[in-house]
Amino acid sequence: MTTPVPTRFSDEELAIIDRLVDDGVADSRSAVIRRGVHHLADAVRRARVGETIAESYRALPQTDDDDELAMANAIAMTEAESW
Repeated sequence: MTTPVPTRFSDEELAIIDRLVDDGVADSRSAVIRRGVHHLADAVRRARVGETIAESYRALPQTDDDDELAMANAIAMTEAESW
């Protein structure tokens, strides 16, 4: 089920939406707008996750020991390859 949401767009915004429909991005203006909402929601979610990760590194910075462990793991995984 969908609910109509009255929204106003400028001529420029409608031209962009119509161009996306013409380019086959979606089948209709409504589909373009719905897809845009999903992309925006995903971008916001990813930005929040990124900020959470960055904040955790600011709160507990990586140490030289962490670097050594990461390098040792990388070497071990490379050596385990069958090349």
